[in-house]
Amino acid sequence: MEAYQIQFIQTVIIIVSYILISTVSQYIVKKVGAKFTYTKPRVKIIKKLFNLIYFALFFNIILFIWGVEQSELMYFITSLLTVLGIAFFAQWSIISNITSSLIIFFNHPVKIGDTISIIDKDFNIEGEISDIGIFFLSIKLNGDEKVTIPNNVFIQKMIKKKKS
Repeated sequence: MEAYQIQFIQTVIIIVSYILISTVSQYIVKKVGAKFTYTKPRVKIIKKLFNLIYFALFFNIILFIWGVEQSELMYFITSLLTVLGIAFFAQWSIISNITSSLIIFFNHPVKIGDTISIIDKDFNIEGEISDIGIFFLSIKLNGDEKVTIPNNVFIQKMIKKKKS
């Protein structure tokens, strides 16, 4: 068997693996979203995030299979990561909020519609969670007021959940 035939078979295996893993993870995210009654846009964002991570991983594996020169690829990746690192350092709170939204989605006991009280030494907030986005959590206060809290700040606060 020639080298390109082996590479082609390996590429097909990687693509099938990507489709399988992506499908299984989307199914799991959908079940978690249904179990905790998360909104469809919220579940959609998490699915896209997982797909992006899987795509990047499997794309790199395919590059290695087809013999892209590793030293050249490493120069490219390190240059790209350097530029991204500088950009992310300047915008570290964005990455922190995205990570926090994943933590809130999978592991936090509150969900949309819950009435909570955020205990803070300066200013307590009490209201109903109206939306949990990728960057912010929105709380509807008594009346027509709405407060948005960055996700990374929300997971650091002490939360008191009111009984439904």
